[in-house]
Order: sequence, then C-alpha cells, then structure tokens
Amino acid sequence: MNTEEFELPRSREANERLHTLIPGGAHTYAKGDDQYPEHLAPVISHGRGAHVWDVDGNRYVEYGSGLRSVSLGHAHPRVVEAVRREIDRGGNFVRPSIVEVEAAERFLATVPTAEMVKFAKNGSDATTAAVRLARAVTGRPRVALCADHPFFSTDDWFIGTTPMSAGIPATDLTVTFPYGDLPATEELLSRYEGEIACLILEPATHTEPAPGYLAGLRELADRHGCVLVFDEMITGFRWSEAGAQGLYGVVPDLSTFGKALGNGFAVSALAGRRELMERGGLRHSGDRVFLLSTTHGAETHSLAAAMAVQTTYTEEGVTARLHALGERLAAGVRDAAASMGVAEHLVVRGRPSNLVFATLDENGHPSQEYRTLFLRRLLAGGVLAPSFVVSSALDDADIDHTVDVVAEACAVYRKALDATDPTPWLAGRPVKPVFRRLA
Repeated sequence: MNTEEFELPRSREANERLHTLIPGGAHTYAKGDDQYPEHLAPVISHGRGAHVWDVDGNRYVEYGSGLRSVSLGHAHPRVVEAVRREIDRGGNFVRPSIVEVEAAERFLATVPTAEMVKFAKNGSDATTAAVRLARAVTGRPRVALCADHPFFSTDDWFIGTTPMSAGIPATDLTVTFPYGDLPATEELLSRYEGEIACLILEPATHTEPAPGYLAGLRELADRHGCVLVFDEMITGFRWSEAGAQGLYGVVPDLSTFGKALGNGFAVSALAGRRELMERGGLRHSGDRVFLLSTTHGAETHSLAAAMAVQTTYTEEGVTARLHALGERLAAGVRDAAASMGVAEHLVVRGRPSNLVFATLDENGHPSQEYRTLFLRRLLAGGVLAPSFVVSSALDDADIDHTVDVVAEACAVYRKALDATDPTPWLAGRPVKPVFRRLA
C-alpha cells in the first residue's frame, strides 16, 4: 500500500477521545500516540495469536506485544482456559486462596534459585519492594541502579532520575553505575562505603554480559555488604524459564519478574533468599517490613494465567522457539537492509528473543525522523513494530511478510539518506522519546 494513501480515520477519532478522557491518551507512556507517526497510531480492536486488528479494520503482524508481556500470543488457549476455570470459582477472598500456594510452588519450581516469592500486579511494585527490603535489612539509605537500563519503577527513587521528574522531591539517595564496568561500580561502592543498600540492574539487555561480569557484581555486593537485585522483567522467560539467573548461573539475593509471567494478565513477582524475604513476613523477631500488600496481588485468575504460562514454556520449549523466530527475523531484516544499502543505518540489536532496532541518520546518529519514516512504511505494510520482539505465535509466513515490508521501507530509507533529509517522507511531526521534560 502507498504510505500516502494509508489513513486511520477511526483510530484518529478514537485517539482524540482517549486524550480527552485519559492523560496521555494511554495507560502506559510507551503506548502513547506520540510514539507513532502523526495520525498513524492504531487503536486496537482485538488480537489473536501474533496478529491484531485496529478499529479501522486493518490487520497487523504485531511485535513487542503488550510491551513484551504477551510472549505466547494473544488469547493463548492454555492460558485462556486456565483463567476461565478460575473466574467461575471467584477471584478475591478475605483470606488466601489455595491458588496462592499452588502458584508459589509452581514459580519456585520454575525459578529454583529463589526460595520465597510474593506476587503483585505490576513490575514497579516488585522492584520498589526489593529496594525497600534491601534498605531495611542493611540499614543503609542509598540505592545504586544501572544507568544504562531504561526503566525500573514508577516510584520516586527511579523516576526522579529521569527527565520526567516533575512533582518528585530530591532523589539524592539514588546513585548510578554503568553496565559492564566493574571498576566503576567498585569505585562507587567505596565512595559510599557502608551507605549503599543494593545494586539493582537488568542482568542483560540488548547486549550480553561480558564473561565474569555478573559473577563480579555478586562478589562486589558480598564484599561491600549490599543486596544484589536482578530486574528480570524482560529477561524472565525470554532468556530461560528461570530467567537470566538460570541461564548465566549467577544467583542474586532478590529478583523481580513480570511481563511474560502472565502473558498479558496482570501479575508480577518478587523472589529471593528466604533470609531476606522472611523479613517481610511474620516469622522473625526483627522490625516488620512492609514488603508487598496489595488488594489484587493474589487475584486467582491472574495467578492461574501465570501457572499456565510456566507450564506452556516448560512443556513446549517456548524460549527456544522465541530464539529461533528471532534469529530468522534478524537475519531477514539485516539482509533486506543490506540489499537496499542501509545496513549501517537500520541496525538490529539484542538477543534473538528480545530484538530492538536503531534508526541512524547520515552521520550514524540515532534519529527520530528516520524512525518515523521507517514506522510509517511498516504500518502501511501491515506490520506493527515499535521493536522486533517476537512472540511464539508468529510463524514463518509472518516473518517473511515482515521482511518484505522492511525491504520496502529500506528502499524509502535509502532515498531519504541520499537526499540527506527525511522530512518529505514524514508527513507530520517525528515520533518522540518517552522520557522528555516537556510534553
């Protein structure tokens, strides 16, 4: 389809309604229409498997589903059946449900490096609970987070470090360290000797940890008496069923899971060593820690979804399938970019199960303008891809179609590079970064 002819009138009208009623027009900033070309932000009607349909009736091959949460595809039969079964039995009670025991047993069997687990609804609650617990058990005030990872929590200790810090008091108790640099981290720990409660990071992202890096962090945390926290929101299940800690063999004190854990249903988890986790419980003699206490944290159908997801992953080899699909997609995109002469400008990065892409300008710098041009062509070709993060519901035909559309987009990309100006191909304002000071 010609990009100039591709319009989304119903989505455009729905976006106006969204902005009138909901600040930002979405419930997650990364889903905002400012992340898409102007007037080309589809509003979704429904999804099945690896495909979604917008309110204009267009079908898309979808990547990065649910901000990486829907890794099995939409309306996955095993997950839906487990949820339906629990919905008919009631969802929330005045005392714990037996489902909570079963879900905890299932999780700890899947992630055997942890000894206790507590469930919540979103990742921010879990990471903030980890930070609070680390401060309580160490008696230290500071938290050290990895500066190279994009998101940890909606709470002050993290958001106060971003350009969107309006309304947040000073966060001088948060310090940062660079990923992959053990000497810099050791220098930070020495500078604030006895003050840092925890190191929190994603164990891996678009780059693999260098050999010995995670083990080195483990040794530093032990030597300096701080808690090592792995944020496994993304790496959980996509790296292995037991997360990055299961793949790399380095055991953190605490870890947090979410996203893929529920295949779109709201469930997250804080897991870790019994000695630490029990401080948030009742069976100890120390000061009580308000670890996690959520009205809906143990909603039965979400826990049932999580159990179904874990069963599906282990029985069907989902992680291996995600890697195979990602490898096929990455190879196809790279070949398409090379054939159109833009291999240096459209760059695919990351583990095959968690692919992202960078759009670079004539000088090799990241460009929102070229990202806009690229996304416009993908949307017109029926590919909804803020990233190239795969779900296991994709098939070879979906990948092949995506590569064909990418090739068409790369042809336009080449024209814009030759003109040294992508503006004629934007048809509106460029997409914007999520974290910025001004709206």
